Amino acid sequence: MGICRDMAGTQQGLRRKGGNRAALFVYAMEGLENMAFVANAVSLVTYFFGFMNFSLTKSATTLTNFMGTAFLLSLVGGFISDTCLSRFKTCVIFASMELLGYGLLTAQAHFQQLRPISCKNGAASQMSHCDAATDGQVAILYTGLYLIALGTGGVKAALPALGADQFDEKDPKEAPQMSSFFNWFLFSLTIGAIVGVTFIVWVSTNQGWAWSFTICTIAVLFAIIFICMGRSLYRNNAPKGSSPLVRIIQVLVVALRNRKVQIPENAEELHEIHEKERVDNHEIIKRTNQFRFLDRAAVVTINDGPWNLCTVTQVEETKILIRMLPIILSTIFMNTCLAQLQTFSIQQADTMDTNLHGFKVPGPSIPVIPLLFMFVLIPLYDRIFVPLARRFTGIPTGITHLQRIGIGLVLSAISMAVAGFVETRRKSVAIQHNMVDSTEALPMSVFWIGFQYGIFGAADMFTIIGLLEFFYAESSAGMKSLSTAIAWCSVAFGYFTSTVVVEVVNKVSGGWLASNNLNRDNLNYFYWLLAVMSVLNFVFYLVCASWYKYKAVEDKHRDSKDNALEMVNA
Repeated sequence: MGICRDMAGTQQGLRRKGGNRAALFVYAMEGLENMAFVANAVSLVTYFFGFMNFSLTKSATTLTNFMGTAFLLSLVGGFISDTCLSRFKTCVIFASMELLGYGLLTAQAHFQQLRPISCKNGAASQMSHCDAATDGQVAILYTGLYLIALGTGGVKAALPALGADQFDEKDPKEAPQMSSFFNWFLFSLTIGAIVGVTFIVWVSTNQGWAWSFTICTIAVLFAIIFICMGRSLYRNNAPKGSSPLVRIIQVLVVALRNRKVQIPENAEELHEIHEKERVDNHEIIKRTNQFRFLDRAAVVTINDGPWNLCTVTQVEETKILIRMLPIILSTIFMNTCLAQLQTFSIQQADTMDTNLHGFKVPGPSIPVIPLLFMFVLIPLYDRIFVPLARRFTGIPTGITHLQRIGIGLVLSAISMAVAGFVETRRKSVAIQHNMVDSTEALPMSVFWIGFQYGIFGAADMFTIIGLLEFFYAESSAGMKSLSTAIAWCSVAFGYFTSTVVVEVVNKVSGGWLASNNLNRDNLNYFYWLLAVMSVLNFVFYLVCASWYKYKAVEDKHRDSKDNALEMVNA
């Protein structure tokens, strides 16, 4: 009886923590941190070119490398969060690195001695002999940039996992709330991005980069303050102490060493530490039949130790990661399309009428269009679509994670096709008004781009959060942050491969995008090619998704709790 009362008290204590109250602080941090990051993602190229005197090519390459590296470095944050630090501490430490990075950029933009004399307002004859940035000035810039990249990478890995930890996916009441968490996490990300690409971009354009970087620094400072304010409310999952990568390597090494060992027909003969898992409240993953050669790592032999014998759960952790890799690979191309849309759509916007009731929309603010679509669609999806779908499917998320990702991939293909038709119309307007070689704005509203952007915004809503939710739900308890980081790597590789795609298409096509004049290029053909490739990519995804086997968990802790409650009732 005393044990049962202690267990009940523990459960009540857990329920007092976590939930939507704790998640509010996660939303606040994500909105503020992403506001700063996205504002710079869309406009830093103008700072490199106009204030650091980089060439246009070097400016674009520097920004692309910065963006790709920021998402790739989420692996570092995920590794640390799962191995030695709690998710809360990881968020605070990496956000502090990001704060320091913005502080360096603020100082460089404010003090003229830390950057070269800008050639932005110089005469055309002076542009050829502008003073280049010194090695020291470039070192300050890159130190600030990559502190930001490392900081935001760590936050992106740990923060979604910290928020999702506040809900118990095995609790029928909290499982739907976890699904809603990821939707509202994206909503807070979207709000921050909208403020970033409008207000902060306006400040950098009209008030100067020193003010812009100052606002970003203050935003990240308040993000740290908000996440710390909720500390007493968080359900913190302590790291297991052992690296998830080491556990995976152990499985591969032991399986290879036992390659000649016979796998027993009875799965119960494979090694598992049920008693230890029950005490530590760690999940026990049921054995699956895929990749059976890895089961040899759990076959009991005369040798013992982590490099001679692994548990079934450890083997299944490795299988889960292997099954996830084709899913992440099949989403990289969508992010390649996103990178193309971001760059070429802004170039298209420069040739179009950007006036909105007398206000001229800045080029870097054009990405606000898909963000506004997401701002409207996310609440509709969470409050209308999910409850309706849940009635038919019985799934807490309305539809499965893989179905959600698939819908996003289909929408991205449609977006590319629509982009091709919009570009065809834009070129026809240029031809009809004899403005093919003109630098004046075409008599065509920039909001025509809203069609392709809006559809892609919906695709992003389905796929990005679908990936985060899928990787969090499917990963083992000791790999939540690292799996979240792997989901972000899809975005990183999308950025890295975007330049390669353009170069390859240019060579094969004979120069569809070789001219500096979009009115003479064949950007519409390029968009249609991306649409066809997106369809092929979706077919590949269908094969991967149909092959994927969802994990099954033995909830020993819950079973023992239910048995204890039955004893009390008896």
